[in-house]
Formats: sequence, structure tokens, C-alpha cells
Amino acid sequence: MDWNPKRIRALAFDVDGTLFSSEGIILETYAEAIRRFSVNSGIPLEVPDRERIMLEIGKPVKTIFLNLVPELQESQRDQISDSVLELLVSKIRQGEGEFYPKVKETVTSLKNKGYLILAASNGRMPYVKTILEVSGILSLFEPILVLDNDQIRTKPDIVAKYIRDFSFSPDEILMIGDRSSDHEAARKNGSPFAFCAYGHAPEGEIPDWEVSLAQLEDLDQIF
Repeated sequence: MDWNPKRIRALAFDVDGTLFSSEGIILETYAEAIRRFSVNSGIPLEVPDRERIMLEIGKPVKTIFLNLVPELQESQRDQISDSVLELLVSKIRQGEGEFYPKVKETVTSLKNKGYLILAASNGRMPYVKTILEVSGILSLFEPILVLDNDQIRTKPDIVAKYIRDFSFSPDEILMIGDRSSDHEAARKNGSPFAFCAYGHAPEGEIPDWEVSLAQLEDLDQIF
């Protein structure tokens, strides 16, 4: 699509793979949660390997666990999901996981330039808020929207609600992320997309973009 950076009023950030990487802690966290469920339920489960888990990162939580443990009932998958969330939040607060370089400096600079700072993540609220809080940028964000599996079921729904709530034109909000769900959120709303080439996407997952970021701080040069 044709886009004009001067039209942008708001920056919608994905979180994992954009501001923060869970890659270093994800396998052990999923393994621990699955083992915990197996012990408590008596149901033996195989722990997916890191590659299989990373292919799911960025999708809605219920989709992730449906794909990883389809043999379980939804309520059982939700137990594992809740355990993963609890463990991830604890690990992040203990300093585990990796923030990409210049996250605080970049987002703070963009906020100071007058852009609205938004979060558009498929992660749950405690996960998103913990990452933003630990990185010192939570206060820079407008009220955060997450999937509620009712009115907001997908990331395109999140971006659409931001557009409605702030009375934006689609070309006034830039979706910034690394996975196909981020690309879809931009394209379904007619908004421009900034691809974080440093994130988790396997080669070829993202077909097109308006701008490619080799590092997050490139945004500060564009705007």
C-alpha cells in the first residue's frame, strides 16, 4: 500500500518478538507447565520441542494450546495456559527473557514526539503489562486492549477497536510487529505495517511491509 509517514498519529506495538523476546525461557516454561499438568491429572503428555513452540508464538493463546495439545479438552488446555502465564510473569519479574536494545529509549522518544503509544498483542493482560512494567514503559501506553474472546477475538479486532476508539483513519495507525498475526492486523484494517525483521518470524512468513526494521530504534529515525 502507499503510505505517508507524516500521516501516522499512533504506533501499535506487538510485544513478544518486537519489544521483548521470550525465546530463551519459553521451552523450559512450557515443559514445566506441561509436567505440572501431567502430574496433577495423570495424563501423560509429550513436551513440544522449541521449534514447534516458537512457530506458535504470536498466535492467540487458545490457538497456541489447541495446536500444541489438541488431545486435551479446552478446560484442560486452559489449565496449562494459566500455568505458563504464571511462570512467565514470575520469570520476567526475576529478570529472565530478553528486552531488545533501546526499547525504553525508543518508545520514550516516540512518545515525546507526540505519537500515541498502543499495545497490540495476542498475549494476556498480565503478560503484556509485566513486560511493559519491567521495561519501564508501561506509563507511556494508552489503556491496553487484549483479546477477550468475545468482542475482541483476534489482533485485527484490537487494531480495529483502537481505530474506532480514537477516531483514526486506517492510515494514521502503524502496526509494528514480527509475525503473520501482526501483518494480518495491519492488512485487514487497511493500515501500514512495520516488520521487525529481528523478531521470531521464520523466513518467508511475512509477504510484504511498508518498512522493515533491522532494530527497534530504526523507528526513531523514520519518525
